Amino acid sequence: MSSLPAVDDICWLIGPETGELLDRLDSGAGSLVPAARQLQRYHSPERVRLLLEQHELRRKAIDKFPDAGRMFFLPRTLEQATDIHVARYKAKRFPAEERVADLCCGIGGDSIALAERGPITAVDRDQATILLAEANLRILAGARSRNRVHEFLAEDVLQLSVASYAAWHLDPDRRAGGRRTTQLACYVPGPETIERLLVERKEGAVKLAPATELPQSWQQEAELEWIGRDRQCRQQVAWFGTLARSPGLRRATVLRTRPHEPPLVATFAAEAGVRPGVADQVGRFVLEPDAAVLAAGLDGALAERHGLAALHPGVPYFTGDTRIDDSMLACFEVTDVLPFDRRRLRSLFRERGVGKLEIKTRGIEERPEAVRRDLRLRGDGSAVLLLARLGRRVTAIVARRVT
Repeated sequence: MSSLPAVDDICWLIGPETGELLDRLDSGAGSLVPAARQLQRYHSPERVRLLLEQHELRRKAIDKFPDAGRMFFLPRTLEQATDIHVARYKAKRFPAEERVADLCCGIGGDSIALAERGPITAVDRDQATILLAEANLRILAGARSRNRVHEFLAEDVLQLSVASYAAWHLDPDRRAGGRRTTQLACYVPGPETIERLLVERKEGAVKLAPATELPQSWQQEAELEWIGRDRQCRQQVAWFGTLARSPGLRRATVLRTRPHEPPLVATFAAEAGVRPGVADQVGRFVLEPDAAVLAAGLDGALAERHGLAALHPGVPYFTGDTRIDDSMLACFEVTDVLPFDRRRLRSLFRERGVGKLEIKTRGIEERPEAVRRDLRLRGDGSAVLLLARLGRRVTAIVARRVT
């Protein structure tokens, strides 16, 4: 694990001197090699490395932050940062115009969104990181946010009291040992600190990896929400106190981003473990739940809500004869149903000139790329091939993607 940059180097990085240097690198004018050689004539190797790294991180961050070209990052903090779309969705749960503590704030993904709602106190134990968070908020803050008094503290959350805040948000380090973990006991800060924070102020939110399992007592009093954006489950959040809209339930939320507009939001809360009926044949449509729905264990509840049946017990492919327009479900219109036979499929796709094929599998051992090689596809046509069990046999479902 690489060490964090020195504080004086970070102060230089976010200062006025580097603006033109970064703009020149980010503009893409020419190769980075001569640019690096030029920089080495005037700056230390560490500062040149910081500039070049910043150029690369801004490029990587564009998916999370549309304004990444004006922001500052560190590799580890970018990986864990909440993207701005998810952060703004989460921030709506927090009380407006009341001070909220953002603990283990990193480079400020959640802080930026919370500051649009009210005054914040951003806390991180690393001085270099808190400087980046402050710079990012200053750069991106809207007029209302700039008029609020925000605080940035380089402190250890272990020593901090949240009793005086209206609510708090915590993003524990999930790579404290150098490797990513989903085990709550390995988070820093860990369960003991979270319990203390909840005693001091019940209104709290803990950001977690989607696969993290929580103690049963937490599951009963909190609302657990899995948030997805653009077909990927981004994070799990445990909401406590009055921030929990449906205590004891699970929630799946799906965001669909749009250029220059707020994302479309679909959300669904229910109990996990619902088992819908099993189909004896494939209907007109096959539907696949979003990754956030699957992570939340709400695929059965969502299928039951729409009157869908499972193709096979425990496999999250569902079928029905009515088109379902729900952004939490990918919908495929079925054109052919046949036993999984490579020769028959190869012949069918050759007849239809299918060269572009999306292959999806659930609950079987076949690997999509191996199937693709065997089919030897050619042509300009496109289709979707779904492979799943129907009864005891593997069935091939040829379809077109509707949503």
